[in-house]
Amino acid sequence: MTQMSQSAGDVNASKDASGKDIAGHEFLAFTLGSEEYGIDILKVQEIRGYEAVTRIANAPEFLKGVINLRGIIVPVVDMRIKFNLGTPTYDQFTVVIILNVGGRIVGMVVDSVSDVTTLLPEQVRPAPEMGTTFSTDFLIGLGTLDDRMLILVDIDKLMSSPEMGLIDQAA
Repeated sequence: MTQMSQSAGDVNASKDASGKDIAGHEFLAFTLGSEEYGIDILKVQEIRGYEAVTRIANAPEFLKGVINLRGIIVPVVDMRIKFNLGTPTYDQFTVVIILNVGGRIVGMVVDSVSDVTTLLPEQVRPAPEMGTTFSTDFLIGLGTLDDRMLILVDIDKLMSSPEMGLIDQAA
């Protein structure tokens, strides 16, 4: 509990929200608009090309619908709609990242996926407090790689947030 008493400037950015060490971990890099994001590769079950979804009546606009993934009904969230990044376009680069978050399978539509990157502790910086498309509550930090910067997303926290309504808080 002594770690909690540190000042905000001393927070170790190589730990996620649950205090788990994330440095030296692999992140899947993907794009939304002009920004590049990263999520823990261990949460990714598979990556699929975008396909038509079955729309659900009265669902929020960002919830595109559901797909049948080998007998499992999977909700699909369009992250561009969720974060107001303009009208989404679906092309040959658009993919659905299938995630396993809190024991629940969820699909996340992104513009494209680029690579898997390993980040060391010195490559992870705390997220600045500023207006980004993601609330800083859902950010782990910023990963720096030469001339690239990855916005590292705490996908567990994001997908289990009450506004998403996809995963029980207890999960």
